[in-house]
Amino acid sequence: MDFIAALFGSFLALFGIGAQQAPPVVVPNEPVAVEEQMTDDLPEVAINPSVTEIPEEPASNETETIADEMSGAVAPTTAAPVVATLPPNVQTVLVAGGCFWCVEADMEKTKGVISAVSGYAGGSSENPTYKNYGSGGHREVVLVTYDANQVSYEDILIVTMKTTDPTDDDGTFGDRGDKYSAAFYYETPAQKQIIDALIADVNANGPYDALLAIDVEPRATFWPAEEYHQDYYKGPLTQVKYNLYRTASGRTAFIEKYWGVNDHSPELSWRDETVSTNNKQYMWNAYVKPSKDVLKTQLSDIAFKVTQEDGTERAGTSPLDKIYEPGIYVDILSGEPLYSSKDKFDSGTGWPSFVKPITPEALTLHEDRKLFSVRTETRSAVGDNHLGHVFDDGPSELGGKRYCMNGAALRFVPKTEMEAAGYADFLQYVE
Repeated sequence: MDFIAALFGSFLALFGIGAQQAPPVVVPNEPVAVEEQMTDDLPEVAINPSVTEIPEEPASNETETIADEMSGAVAPTTAAPVVATLPPNVQTVLVAGGCFWCVEADMEKTKGVISAVSGYAGGSSENPTYKNYGSGGHREVVLVTYDANQVSYEDILIVTMKTTDPTDDDGTFGDRGDKYSAAFYYETPAQKQIIDALIADVNANGPYDALLAIDVEPRATFWPAEEYHQDYYKGPLTQVKYNLYRTASGRTAFIEKYWGVNDHSPELSWRDETVSTNNKQYMWNAYVKPSKDVLKTQLSDIAFKVTQEDGTERAGTSPLDKIYEPGIYVDILSGEPLYSSKDKFDSGTGWPSFVKPITPEALTLHEDRKLFSVRTETRSAVGDNHLGHVFDDGPSELGGKRYCMNGAALRFVPKTEMEAAGYADFLQYVE
């Protein structure tokens, strides 16, 4: 933002507007308690009494299996719901995309965003100010509070990416240095997995001429910026400087080049061009899960234990582990496509393993804190059945992920039978 000061001074002089001194700001001596600050004005919401913690199972051979998996030889078991630190559906995320005036403005125009606050994060110094945040190792960031019923964590990341230059590793547009670079922050392994998957998706299918250079970091302490930086784009005088900066820096032109005019949506066009199980009607979209009593009569004991009780089959017991013929792997109950044989590899663990799901929306990811560790559970998006877990020890040349699945949760559909079975649209992922 510094490079535009001279240009703006000339602009003001042209209209006879005198320079104005920014008001003094009292900087807090202690870090702001973000959750407290962002939720003081929110109404209390009762926690859904039907959401309960899954009780621990007694020690068994399955526990030994899970311990083996954690050493690299095995797959996961029971998953626990994420413990909310904010009222239901109200969440916060930290993002960076260069000048925080611009990031804040774009976030506040996003449906489902409750508020956006400019600030600093990532450094070692305390109480950073606009004058010294860079020397303390901080970067300009924005704390976004949003309603997860209207906009998702990934949606916030996508809007941030689309409204900055995510390919520049040393700043953004006219502002140089790491303090102006793009960054996504995560709090859980599941959130990091969402970030990694999004970056891989954009690198493979997106419009940019270079790979993304977004820093991926654990969420850091957030320090709000001075009051005069908040809602900078709205002020009677500062909005003139903001609009001049945004245009002269090249930000507006860059966004329009790759995404079109005023495209600040979380949509990614290539996802619509391929197969979307959310916006196209398939047989599994109408799936309604029966009661557990009914499912017990429909599933084998191990399939019920895996899919409905978050269990883990013993390594090497599923015939699907050794199948490598062309085809797709679908949810054993809903029939929704989950994985392609094209993405399958021999992990040596005794469980069917894949480098990625068949489409980005095939799975949902959940934090699992059972067994004194933190893992990322995978569940089918439509059927909501437990499938397995995802780890970071897959083939590095294929993205580094290992989606370790229970064969008991899957059904294999050979390529030769896919069209007749209603999976013709998914042949593109096998061929």
